[in-house]
Amino acid sequence: MQNDKIDFVITWVDGNDPEWQKEKNEFIAKNDGKFNEKIDTRKQRYRDWDNLRYWFRGIEQYANWVNKIYFVTWGHVPSWLNTDNPKLVIVKHKDYLPQAALPCYNSGTLELYLNRIKNLSEKFVYFNDDMFIIDKVNENDFFKNNLPVDNGVLNVHCYSEDIQWHFGYEQAVGVINKYFDFKKSIKNNWRKWFSPKNGISKNLRTAILMGCPRFPGIWQHHAPWCMLKSTLDEVWNKEYENLSSMETHHFRNKLDYTLATMKAWQLASGKFEPRNYKLSKSYMIQKGQSTASEVADAIRKKKNKIITINDGELSEEQFEDGKKKILVAFQDILPNKSSFEK
Repeated sequence: MQNDKIDFVITWVDGNDPEWQKEKNEFIAKNDGKFNEKIDTRKQRYRDWDNLRYWFRGIEQYANWVNKIYFVTWGHVPSWLNTDNPKLVIVKHKDYLPQAALPCYNSGTLELYLNRIKNLSEKFVYFNDDMFIIDKVNENDFFKNNLPVDNGVLNVHCYSEDIQWHFGYEQAVGVINKYFDFKKSIKNNWRKWFSPKNGISKNLRTAILMGCPRFPGIWQHHAPWCMLKSTLDEVWNKEYENLSSMETHHFRNKLDYTLATMKAWQLASGKFEPRNYKLSKSYMIQKGQSTASEVADAIRKKKNKIITINDGELSEEQFEDGKKKILVAFQDILPNKSSFEK
């Protein structure tokens, strides 16, 4: 019998927690010179937009059908969070990561081991804490015919030494090219790869890149990812030696494997159903891209059902001003406390 339950998983860190900061700084000092990569210490990696409560309000208002919410944390939780809510499961890093991977400051490592979370359902949706549901969604927006809903779109990534998450995507493409015949993967599921739901421009990009001898890359939309736990199990069984190397990647590393590997595997194997790419939109608040006012307007008008809000290179003054505008917009559409708040 198929399990119709769909769980949500979110990873969260309180970068202002003095105990967390102390542990991190002591670990860095103790292992001085042992890390192969420059450690990312940018403030925006841990700045608090103070909008997490609206993540929970959005789910209760627009996706109350969710089975369980697995809240993955270093150990801290927001002071306002109602941990007695029957739908909420607090998962500490030490509850599911191998001992050798602790302490962990690498989101890629946290993602890669999600299949080890006790009682997690076969079908789950993985959220970063900057992804918000702002309009009504149903189960079919995430899973259809018991398959994850996703966009099969080819891509070419322009890699940068300064953007380390790019390399996780590169590793993902390397893995699927090891196990899948590019042309057969597309041919066997061409209706999915060229679905109208991908949009004309993305289908055109895929058509142009069909001339490549191997998967050149896969478009990984910065949005909630719909996953089958069995996919993680399968990839782990085949690539254990490579994936287990993440135990030593306490911080982001150019050799990181991430959940993008499993997501790419689902696409290459045809284990997905097409989704409307307009379901979710990602915004980067920084000069030359989006302003906080534009993002606040998108929230109020619910231009998409899901919105992702990224923090770019903002000054403290710009950050505080943008934070205020976005919080007011969230309060406008989600004014009522959820059962996840005390």
